[in-house]
Amino acid sequence: MNHGLIVVTGPTATGKTKFAVDLADRLNAEIISADSRQVFRGMDLGTGKDISEYSSNGKTIPYHLIDILDAGQKYSVYQFQKDFFTAYDSITKRGKNVVLCGGTGLYVESIVKNYQMSDVPENPELRKSLENKSLEELETILSELKTMHNSTDIDTRNRAIRAIEIATYEKDNPGKSDYPKLNTLIFGVHFERAEIRKRITERLKQRIDEGMIDETRKLIESGVSPDVLISYGLEYKYITWLLQEKISYQQFFSELNTAIHQFAKRQMTWFRRMERNNIKIHWIDGRLPAEEKVAKAMEIIGLQENLSTL
Repeated sequence: MNHGLIVVTGPTATGKTKFAVDLADRLNAEIISADSRQVFRGMDLGTGKDISEYSSNGKTIPYHLIDILDAGQKYSVYQFQKDFFTAYDSITKRGKNVVLCGGTGLYVESIVKNYQMSDVPENPELRKSLENKSLEELETILSELKTMHNSTDIDTRNRAIRAIEIATYEKDNPGKSDYPKLNTLIFGVHFERAEIRKRITERLKQRIDEGMIDETRKLIESGVSPDVLISYGLEYKYITWLLQEKISYQQFFSELNTAIHQFAKRQMTWFRRMERNNIKIHWIDGRLPAEEKVAKAMEIIGLQENLSTL
């Protein structure tokens, strides 16, 4: 059976969601999210869910793998891959196409490259041996593991330790996949670096005005551990520190803004590495009007013969 999948990816703040929604409208498709934090309920502004954008030409576009867990629960790329194919099969059996949309490079690549994965248990002894190491030391250890998961999507010690745990386990327990290898066509939305920086800063200000700090406060009040929120990185890490009065508001904004800029740069590093590994990404200029983005994508899709479901 010849499967087909459209992927929309790119760094943060490039308008991926809107482009994916408009494209899904044209393709009679539904969207599966590839975002490691949008799976959690109550984490809306800090993860940039932009649920209001899931409509095009007056139609609501169905989405999947958003708001499927309570904040504080654990979620892994192994579980994501499993959930993706459950959603994919459900969508395609209804005669519709699928657009995978998100900027979590590891999630995207797990589908595009059909990762052979195992459900990796926790390793208490390994974790204890790593607990006093810095993030930089953990990234060095990770980079030395042959079966490592790429570290560009890791910005906290907990994530780095988990990545080392996975890589260590898979050295002696090779993963396997019962999932089909999909024929994929990948689009990336891009801007020049200066424009992305501007968009990140403007979006951060907007989300703060919309109540992102209160959102985090409510999560803590609902019983989500501050340590768990810190482990989610970026917005939730810095807002939690702000609420704990560990940093001033000025430090919070400046340091978070810089951290998101650095995250966007790491995302691009990931995508460039994918390209070096012969994964073709069709880059779409984010400055184009919405209809021109879709028209350009549809032209490229029309040239592909291996996406039989489209």
